[in-house]
Amino acid sequence: MHYYQFNIGDYQSHTAHLSLEEDLAYRRLLDWCYLHERPLPKDHKQIARLIRMPTHSECIAIVLLEFFQETDEGYFSTRVEQEVQRVNDKAEKARCSARKRWDANALQTQSKSNATQDTIPKTHNTIPIREKKATVVACPLTVEQQVWSDWLQIRKAKGLPMTETAWSQIQNEFRKSNLSDQQGIEYCCLSNWAAFKTAWYEKNMQEQKSGLSKQGQVNQNVMSGLTRGLIKGDGNVKLLGS
Repeated sequence: MHYYQFNIGDYQSHTAHLSLEEDLAYRRLLDWCYLHERPLPKDHKQIARLIRMPTHSECIAIVLLEFFQETDEGYFSTRVEQEVQRVNDKAEKARCSARKRWDANALQTQSKSNATQDTIPKTHNTIPIREKKATVVACPLTVEQQVWSDWLQIRKAKGLPMTETAWSQIQNEFRKSNLSDQQGIEYCCLSNWAAFKTAWYEKNMQEQKSGLSKQGQVNQNVMSGLTRGLIKGDGNVKLLGS
């Protein structure tokens, strides 16, 4: 088994008296039994090596004595045995149910085939019966939830769901522009962009620089004109036209 249910409250009620090392040993012993679905070996040193605790034989012995039963085959846990049996029974029922559905479908298909013998050759239908639903991307760890939600609202308004493919392409564009995910999405929100392209970003930045340059030239011309108009020959500073 690569998965088993873990009841935190039940576990704590039975293990609250264990030391830190004993608790770790018990968890690793349980994991090993669930994974391999067989009893632990009888040799304590071998057990310690299997769970990567070779210097904690004493802790392991305490846990084995309290939570496991020794048999000729080795140490086994009643809890593990019951859980493994339950999962195996459930899996077997699922296999039987799937087999029944398969047999029923096969019988129904065979009956229809026998009832309608169509001699006209058929070509493969290239139109998919049902398209695979796109996976919606959750908020990445590198992005604040509020910023991510704001951007999804923009994409939703424009009919663009956030899929894995779309997010991967947008991330590539962020990297081309030397922007983090957070910076890129914030820029999209401020610009009301549902997507991001490096070409758009560079064009905007160039326009901003050009605008600042023109404004700087205008300010310089204004100051130059004011300087020439304010100073007169008598050394007094006066406004133009005075």
